Amino acid sequence: MRALVFDRALTWVDRPLPRHTGECLIRVKKVGICNTDLEITAGYMGFRGVLGHEFVGVVEEGPSEWVDRRVVGEINVGCGDCPSCRQNLPRHCLNRTVLGILGRDGALAEFLSLPAANLHEVPADVKNHEAVFVEPLAAALEIPEQLHLRPIDRVCLIGDGKLAVLIARVLALYGVELVAVGHHPEKLAKLPATERLVEADFYPRRDFDIVIEASGQAGGWNLALKAVRPRGTVVLKSTYAGSFDFNPAPLVIDEITVLGSRCGSFVPALRHLAAGRVQVADLISSTYTFDEAVAAFEAARQPKNLKILIDMP
Repeated sequence: MRALVFDRALTWVDRPLPRHTGECLIRVKKVGICNTDLEITAGYMGFRGVLGHEFVGVVEEGPSEWVDRRVVGEINVGCGDCPSCRQNLPRHCLNRTVLGILGRDGALAEFLSLPAANLHEVPADVKNHEAVFVEPLAAALEIPEQLHLRPIDRVCLIGDGKLAVLIARVLALYGVELVAVGHHPEKLAKLPATERLVEADFYPRRDFDIVIEASGQAGGWNLALKAVRPRGTVVLKSTYAGSFDFNPAPLVIDEITVLGSRCGSFVPALRHLAAGRVQVADLISSTYTFDEAVAAFEAARQPKNLKILIDMP
């Protein structure tokens, strides 16, 4: 099969079909490029292999009840035997592989492999271009799973990229007062917020109950600390190559809670998409063919763009 492999550069290669014992063989139909994919090409996670973890496809081989079903797949594959896996938290398995990110080839190939336990059938009402948003929408929905949101909460969302927009649309379901801070007015316009500010016009007063850092940049952390009130909560969503200086003193002095937030369950994400409660189609900037995948990555790096999709053969 044809695959786009990252090994210090993006390269086209021919690979055998990824048939793994006890897993399903899935023909990939559509893939979304995520900021994590871009960060991997900058050195994040040290991954070498087939990129891509936001996908929709059709099961070609596997248990008979799954064959021919249109599916999306949870990206973390646990060992099945550790304490985290026994608590149904394979995303925290210390021996996990992660589709297109850690130890497992991803979706930018004609076929991929995942266990049936990772798969979710896509409802008929959800189109392929919507289904590729299930993984990032699940990540956005993880925030209210971890943190009790109240309509009286003042929330600052730092970032105006793809994930930030989805987070804002999820927060809108909870009625919080939301101030969105970013760099691109045209992107900020897509966030349902009480107030939208470019960062240059944002003068934080340390009065937000919750600050969600989803900028994808190291500078977002310092801005979050300037915005959160004493005994408030900072939710971290950004992952990126590189590091930054960290001084824990403000967290200790002001008794700030820091909450890391990563992957979420696909079930509520699929339900929200099927019910039309969260819209995603307007986030698609362009769709490329698989042959144009390298150009698609270049487009995904352009600040003006949100989601770039790739149609598979």
